Amino acid sequence: MEQLSFFERVYSVVRKVPSGRVTTYGAIAAYIGSPGAARMVGWAMNSAHNKPDIPAHRVVNRNGMLTGKHHFGGPEVMRQLLESEGVKVCDDVVCEFEKHFWQPQ
Repeated sequence: MEQLSFFERVYSVVRKVPSGRVTTYGAIAAYIGSPGAARMVGWAMNSAHNKPDIPAHRVVNRNGMLTGKHHFGGPEVMRQLLESEGVKVCDDVVCEFEKHFWQPQ
């Protein structure tokens, strides 16, 4: 059986994040067995913005901040995508972050 690359393991988790929910780089890293690799998850997400089957807009930092927003073709696109799914964003941070947080399981 073929072993998935780190990036592909990240993408497989991100594909599971439900609409209207967000998760974090660190939660993904911990779930795939690399708890200290949140930054590497960020690198994976930077490479995912041209992949339409990966909802990269649903991945935020540990405080709910839209740290990847500049990779979406404009600084407002990530916010617009989240808000179109019912996730309100206040000053580049997910409002009611705990309510919208999705823990990979």
